[in-house]
Amino acid sequence: MSHLTEQRYPNSAELARSARELTAHRPDLCRLREIGTSRAGRPLHLLSVGHDPRTVLIVAGAHANEPTGGATALHLARRALVDRSLREDRSWHFLLCADPDGAALHRTPAPRTLLEYHRHFFRPAGEEQPEWSPSVLPPDRLPPETRALTGIIDELRPYLQVSLHGTELGGSWVQLTRDIPGLAEPFAKSAAELHIPVETGASDAAGWPASGPGVHVMPAPDARAAFPSLPDDARHSTWHHAHRYGGSTAIVEVPMWASDLVDDPAPHPAPERAMRRLSQRLSRDTRCVEAVLAQALPRLPDTGGPLLRAARWALALVPGLARDWAQPPPPDATMAYVGSIDAFARRLPLRAAAMLLRVLEEAGDEAAPRLDALVTDWCEGYAERFGARWVPLAHQVEHQARTTIAAVRHARAEGDV
Repeated sequence: MSHLTEQRYPNSAELARSARELTAHRPDLCRLREIGTSRAGRPLHLLSVGHDPRTVLIVAGAHANEPTGGATALHLARRALVDRSLREDRSWHFLLCADPDGAALHRTPAPRTLLEYHRHFFRPAGEEQPEWSPSVLPPDRLPPETRALTGIIDELRPYLQVSLHGTELGGSWVQLTRDIPGLAEPFAKSAAELHIPVETGASDAAGWPASGPGVHVMPAPDARAAFPSLPDDARHSTWHHAHRYGGSTAIVEVPMWASDLVDDPAPHPAPERAMRRLSQRLSRDTRCVEAVLAQALPRLPDTGGPLLRAARWALALVPGLARDWAQPPPPDATMAYVGSIDAFARRLPLRAAAMLLRVLEEAGDEAAPRLDALVTDWCEGYAERFGARWVPLAHQVEHQARTTIAAVRHARAEGDV
């Protein structure tokens, strides 16, 4: 797999081309088809390996800024072709890129630093994200990417859906809509062998029960959300769509840059004070971006584009989130938990600033240099604070693939013996 040794993430067109090559090489086992089109008319490709009626669905590229999943999907498809045991009692189906429009806007195929990663950053607003839109939109307003994804779940009825996600900096963790007994051990072993920290206090899974370090199980529907202000709810996302057929979903997260600050299980000595400080910094940094936006907005020729929509959506999350973090933290808050929140507090205004910067640079706006200096400073501070170290792409892919295979082998659909 040459693309893994080059430290370059394949784009959606390259993924489809590689899938066509696999299908041409093994037409007896492989099938490639379009299951829909994006809002901009880009095809949504599904690669299938094997013919067993018991199915696994792998979803890559649900978030435009998380490119590892596409490479992992191809890697898994190749492994399923050569390893007959992976095809015993199951067939594999790979949605190669769930959001090709977003992927076309996130133009960082080979970032060498966090600054390079953010120079052409894009992550759409929540209602435009294929997996999350059902949690914030009524059924008649869902984007075509979401309808294609739920449609293929309805067709395949997978006993397990695996969604391949990632983060720019931190550690690896897994989120499960139902527990998969036995997964925690191979997950931890893979992370240790590949020198990837396990994010034991991931902010994305704050308040979720854990079946092992870094393996989080979605709480019951009546459980109180850790951050009530956030508008989306994982229990209403496409992750839960497989439940209507007795299946479940695993979300496998892997970092591009690793940090040892997110895997320290020691109790934090002063979590309430730390969380208040992070809440204040989040608000302060966000005000800096909002000030630039307010200054530039009257001069912008187009205020309805996806980059600006996404930047404003991210900024709008901050007031409620800052209030959430100002509340007393969990009594057992660890160093890892506060570290993960620290990364989140840096990530949100930085992403908004990076996307706004692209808008201002395209418009040739006079505020662009000021925002460019801010993005540069924040990226450098982010990397320094967390001791960011690059995780080789081959290791990112191998860890996602190992964790996926372990989940597939340990998962059981309702009714399985």
